[in-house]
Amino acid sequence: MTRAGVYLHTPFCRSRCSYCDFATGHYDAALAARYVSALTREIETFAATRARDDSTTRDVDTIYFGGGTPSLLTPEQASLILEAVRACFDVSRDAEVTMEMNPGTVTPEAAAAFRALGINRASFGLQTFDDEHLRRLGRTHTADDARRTLETLRAAGFANVSFDLIAGLPEQTVEQWSRNMDEALALRPEHLSLYLLEVHQGTPLADQITRGVWREPDADTAAAMYGLMCERASEAGYEHYEISNFCLAGRESRHNLKYWTAAPYYGFGNSAHSYDGRAARWSNERDTQRYCEAVERTGSAVVETTSLTARDRQAESLFLGLRLMRGVNLREHRAEFGDDVRATHADDLARFQDAGLIEIDDERLRLTRSGALLSNEVFAAFV
Repeated sequence: MTRAGVYLHTPFCRSRCSYCDFATGHYDAALAARYVSALTREIETFAATRARDDSTTRDVDTIYFGGGTPSLLTPEQASLILEAVRACFDVSRDAEVTMEMNPGTVTPEAAAAFRALGINRASFGLQTFDDEHLRRLGRTHTADDARRTLETLRAAGFANVSFDLIAGLPEQTVEQWSRNMDEALALRPEHLSLYLLEVHQGTPLADQITRGVWREPDADTAAAMYGLMCERASEAGYEHYEISNFCLAGRESRHNLKYWTAAPYYGFGNSAHSYDGRAARWSNERDTQRYCEAVERTGSAVVETTSLTARDRQAESLFLGLRLMRGVNLREHRAEFGDDVRATHADDLARFQDAGLIEIDDERLRLTRSGALLSNEVFAAFV
């Protein structure tokens, strides 16, 4: 039986990072209270309207508080949200329940309270252990805050912790990135999400680069950093299971795996996205205020629904499956979609193999390390 995941968006932050293009804004206590009320109502309305819909999977084994900074919620607010989820879905006893937390936003008391609610996995955005780079990014924490946050989480009983780190920051050197890896690996989190910086138009960072405040990240340096992260994490005993994700044995992000394996997931909150695991995707209003108004008025804030064709599902199976380093089983893909990838994409596969971006072994198509770095070029062939 395929179980679903539930995603819960929290759109509040202490400050907005210079590289961020997510649907977030500054924390406001009154708006947060209103938002939590709207979020729980959306969950309840969804469950009530879909109660007789056979396409809705009620069995859930992952819950993910994302954002934004969900740890800015009070434990009481997090409890109200979880109560709504557990009342409306059949949540498994061993569910993975993740909360994103920013260093410096979690007190020992709050960490203990979150853990007591059944939140058993913490994912927090370190980004870098370099205080100057943190300042440039608009982060409000320091490297010492990050170290103390990990100590706080461990003391509260969190045995599954994930770090986010970003490589390729403006004017960051390979040596600086190597020191970041040293520190992260020494702290031994169960999971590492190691990303290359993407500069999104419309963000303060993009504007700063345009104005010459910082130099645009160098592609060759970023490639060297990616190679370093793969090598060092592997040497330290971490499995490279997805393009940007590494874990100790058995500590994959069970929730994020749903996105890459076409499992159903239901998103609640502004800008949240959902997929029924078959052929329908839908997304919510992005603006926080308008989201609250829509839910208060109708119980829903869905603004866009997309029906996937068989061709869409076939393409997604390939480019999402290729995000996983284990790759795509071509025999299973052919049985499900009637598509012989080796025949329908023969020219592309030959080109990618010659370039060293993919390998095909025993009916399994996967990216090489070089292919993972240039994955968008490979994915484009299957869209």
